[in-house]
Parts: sequence; structure tokens; C-alpha cells
Amino acid sequence: MTLCIGLIAIAFFSALWIRNTTLENRINIMKLLTEDMANRIVSTGELRPLLGRGVPGGFPDRRWMDLEGEPFIYIANSEGQVVSSNRPMGPLGKQVNENIIESIETVQKLHLSNDSINYYLVKAPISVNENIIGWVVMIESEIELAKVNQEYTLLTIMIISLALLGWGAIYFLTKRLSRPIKEVAQAAKQVQEGDYHIHLPLNSKEEEVYELVTSFKEMANRLERLESLRTELLAGVTHELRTPVTSISGLLQAVNDSVVSGEEAKEFLNISFRETTKMKTMVEDLLAFNSFAANAVPLTMIKANINDLVENVVYQWNVSQEEGINATITLLKTDLQIEVDTIRLEQIIINLLNNAKQAIQEGEIQVNVSLDKYDVYIDIADNGPGIPIEEQAFIFERFYRGEGKKYKHRGLGLGLSLSKMIAQAMKGDLYLRQSSTMGTIFRISLPRG
Repeated sequence: MTLCIGLIAIAFFSALWIRNTTLENRINIMKLLTEDMANRIVSTGELRPLLGRGVPGGFPDRRWMDLEGEPFIYIANSEGQVVSSNRPMGPLGKQVNENIIESIETVQKLHLSNDSINYYLVKAPISVNENIIGWVVMIESEIELAKVNQEYTLLTIMIISLALLGWGAIYFLTKRLSRPIKEVAQAAKQVQEGDYHIHLPLNSKEEEVYELVTSFKEMANRLERLESLRTELLAGVTHELRTPVTSISGLLQAVNDSVVSGEEAKEFLNISFRETTKMKTMVEDLLAFNSFAANAVPLTMIKANINDLVENVVYQWNVSQEEGINATITLLKTDLQIEVDTIRLEQIIINLLNNAKQAIQEGEIQVNVSLDKYDVYIDIADNGPGIPIEEQAFIFERFYRGEGKKYKHRGLGLGLSLSKMIAQAMKGDLYLRQSSTMGTIFRISLPRG
């Protein structure tokens, strides 16, 4: 439809341009012919031209203007009376109107009869010694002057050729582009039904189609990995919650059945309390995560000195640790007040310190506070073995726990994802700055103000 409308518009404006150009060119030729005829009449000394064509003083041939018909040519004296004409009958009759003669316009558009035909009249003076002794007047209808059948035929052939060529190009391009798009649409339905094993050819030569197919395949592969990971993580969460329940049930059953007594029974109860505390912590993490995910936890943003805040959190954490683990801190050279929820920021820092402790077992953790023009940064760095490259893209996924961690430490895998959500709620962020075999650095960014 766009092609047809475009070609129709091109044909219309092209035909209009051809008509106007032809009309203008033929009027210019009429001007040249009338002037030339006036000059030849003066050279012969006869006001009445000879009847022969192509001889001095004779009427010009119509083929000069490429016309099918012959225009009317009049030789009139200074009063407008027709002395001679190339055809016995014409629109002007035997007398040229006085208004036409007196007008300063060389070319005039006239409406001479009761019909709707317009005429173009061109006149040239016959002057002898600067005295006008007569006029050469040439007149022809606008229809005849604008008639260009051959050009319109060529234009029609050109438009039809362009339409066929354009339709062919559109057809083949559409077939070529629609096939991979249909394949992607079919693959999308397959993914919607839960089948991520799709097969899409990558032999498309169009860059956009190739990128579409490649991106869709990568998306499907990632969805498949995430679905597999989700199943595995849910199983891990179930196991982590079931383990303390099983342990508490067994210990309490032993005490209840008097299998143990005295100090041993007291020890069993203490173990049950510790397991209960761990399970309570995991349930609280789940509730906190769900609350933040639903934006249901309001933040208490206050102005706080970032140096004092970080120093107090690190100090309290160091006090609660066993020997062999210590966190050192580098603060800003000058104090800086920022808006922050102090309790939530403490929660993020402590979680990162605990993760660093699990990575190094013993050694030193570095906490560095820095800033730039817009943000304040808190970096927590350890010298542990680092996070494998293949796991780095998933560390902020809910319930995710790395291969090296899931068998050594209990937990739900919500710490990093919850910490990131808290940081973003404070209009900041938490991200992995770098990780290698030399150690890992996590960065908390907070707006300065």
C-alpha cells in the first residue's frame, strides 16, 4: 500500500511538472517565433507575409513547437486590424482586441469563448525606425500547448516498471525476513510452554535478524539455567529449613524419652536452642526479603556522619569475632554527613563482613570509605580465593549459594540479594567490584546528598 501510494503521488507530481514545463517551454518558443517573424517581415518591407513557409517573411512551421495542430498566427496593423493570418478562421476573428494591443504583457492568458477553454496569446511588435507599424500575434489553446502524450506514455511505463520492481523487492525481502521472525515466534510459544530446548538457525545475513535470533537463544538458555537454578535453590532452602527441624525433633525426643539425663540432657537442650535460633534467623531473612520485595518496609533516613557510622559498625563486629579474624578500616580525611538508614546500612556491612569471614577463615578484612563528586563508597575487601567467574553473574540472585559455600555454611542464600535491595531502597547500590584468586571486593555506593 505504501509503495502504491508513493508511486501514485510521484506519478501525479511528475505529470504536473511535465505539463507545466512543456507549457512554459512552448510559450517561450512562441515568443521566439513571433519575434523572429516580426524581424523577417521588417526585413522584407511587406506587412503582409508571404504564404510560403520557411522563406523570409513566411509563417513558421508548427513542427518548431512539436504540436499536433497548428497555432493561429495573425499579422495586424497598429490599430489591431488583421491584415493576414495563417488560417482563415480563428478565436480573434478579423480584429485584435484593443486591450490586447495596449497591454504591456507580451504573454497573456485569455478566456475568449463561452466554454472553459483558456488560450495563451503571444505578441511581438513590428517596428520600423522605432515606430510600431503592426503586430505579430500567435495564439493557441492551453490544452494543445500542454499536450504531451509521448511523455505521459514514458512516465506510465516508468511508474509501472518501478511498481513491479518495488513489489518484487518487497516480496522477496518480506519472505526473507518473515521466515526467521516466524521461527522466533514459534520458539517463543515453545518457551512459554516451558520447553527451553529451541533450535534456531544462525545463518541469516541480515544483521538485525541475526542479532534477534542470537539474543533470543541467549535469553532461552539463560531462562533454562535460571529455571534449573530455581529448582535447585528451592530444594536447598527446603533442606536448610528441614535440617534444624529434624535436629531439634531428635534432640527433644531423646530428652523426652529419658535417653539422656542430667548434664547431657541440658546440653541437648542447649543445642536445640541454638538450632532454633538459626532457624529463626533464616525465617526472619525470608520475611525481610519478602517485605523489601513488596516495598512494604519504610526506611528511616537521617543525617549521619559516615565515618562514625562505619567505624562503630566495624568495631562492634570485631568485638564479637574470635581471634584470627580482624577488620581494619580506612576512613575519609574529613567528616561527611549523608542521609541514610543507619540500621539498614549496618545490616548490609555486617552481612558483607560475615561473607568475607567465611571466605578467608582467618586473616584481615579491609573496609575502605571513599567518595567522588556524587557518591560515597564503602568497599569491603578480603584476600580469599575469590568467586568463580561462572558464578559471579548469579551471586545477587535470591536463594543462590555458590558451589564452594553451600556445603560448608548453612543459610538460605538471601544475604546479598537482600543487601542489594536495601542499598537500592536508599537510592544507592551494592555490586561486586572485582573478584579473583587474590581476593574479592564488594562496594556499597550511597548518594552524597
